[in-house]
Amino acid sequence: MTTDGRRPRATPPDGEPLAGPPSFPEWEERLREQLGIGGLWTRDIRGPSYARLRPYGPRTTAGFPVHPNLEERLLRARRHPDPVVAHVLATCAAYAYAGAETVSMIMARMGLEQNHCRMIGTSVDAMFVRSTAFLVQSASGRVAILCYRGTPPADGIAWMTDADVQPERMPYRFGDPRATVHAGFYRNVRATRYEVMTALKRACRGRSVRALLPGEPDVASMAELEALYVTGHSLGGAMAAMMAVMLRHERKFRDEDDVTGRFRAVYTYGQPMIGDPRFARACEADPFLARAMIRYIYDNDVVPHLPPRTAGPYRHFGREYRYEVPRLRHGVLGLARHLGHTYDVRRGDLREHTRFTGQAVTFLGGLGLAALAFAGSRVRPLGALPVVYSFEDHGPQHYIAALTPPGVQNEFGD
Repeated sequence: MTTDGRRPRATPPDGEPLAGPPSFPEWEERLREQLGIGGLWTRDIRGPSYARLRPYGPRTTAGFPVHPNLEERLLRARRHPDPVVAHVLATCAAYAYAGAETVSMIMARMGLEQNHCRMIGTSVDAMFVRSTAFLVQSASGRVAILCYRGTPPADGIAWMTDADVQPERMPYRFGDPRATVHAGFYRNVRATRYEVMTALKRACRGRSVRALLPGEPDVASMAELEALYVTGHSLGGAMAAMMAVMLRHERKFRDEDDVTGRFRAVYTYGQPMIGDPRFARACEADPFLARAMIRYIYDNDVVPHLPPRTAGPYRHFGREYRYEVPRLRHGVLGLARHLGHTYDVRRGDLREHTRFTGQAVTFLGGLGLAALAFAGSRVRPLGALPVVYSFEDHGPQHYIAALTPPGVQNEFGD
């Protein structure tokens, strides 16, 4: 920082935020940026190289990056769910609770070296708006991941967004004209939608998803976007599912740059329901949403059972995969650890279910049982008992662990 409060011109190293122009004080720069995009705030990051992530030893090993040739895998994946895609997107959704630097770093470790990352967010407390989206673009520009942040445990406004269950109709014809969606989720997606689509338009035209600052040279020779994935955990999963419907059924996204034609799949983790049964049936009538809308539920996660019946009828759509842990059996076998044996008490089975998860009866009933289960999980004998709903199972770390492919140590590539 110079003596007059201005930032000097600098070329940032990999993984650092982009420096702004030197002509304005820092506070004025931020104000101009926010006003320029209608009050939204953004964060632009260039992802680190493997050399920066591993300053000691070889840059690549058998376990690092986690998924070698990840860009090609994301481009080639045509049948969903794909186990590598499921693991990568679960990891991205989990780390979306952090900032752009962390998301960019973890996706570089997963296999997208020197990615371009743009974080877009806005909040309006009185309207229960907490909308944060991340766009992660591969270095070549051919692949992009749109990831929405979920409900942070200590963020009361985000929890109020989840509880804003007033039904609302979409302003365009989609199936039954009486179909309604969750007002809170719909409002949150729209709060950042146009800035997200502006960034995707740049990607479709062979440009970086992040905006260039004045005086910054353009990124040369990027390829046009070929494959787009959308993902999120919890509230982020609901927003991802809502955005998927918009990408498929808002005409402007098909007519201009054909973002819809580059859309490969949406993967959600611990996602609540986003619309009533009429809306769900309309989504199921879309072959893409019926095939490429993938929902994962970890064991007794309470959130996929919400909103409850007292909020009105809601129903899931897409394809549902549940990771089920036989707790009672594992509780007994887990005692073997006290005898010096090793046993993974959370090992379970992943299966597709055609009978979708239903609604809890009431908010208090579902959340109350989940709270009791969470408390019981902290006591070893009680943790082995079967439960109906669980807050513990909603943790994004469980989704990463359940979907980690054989032979992969962890998301850091250690």
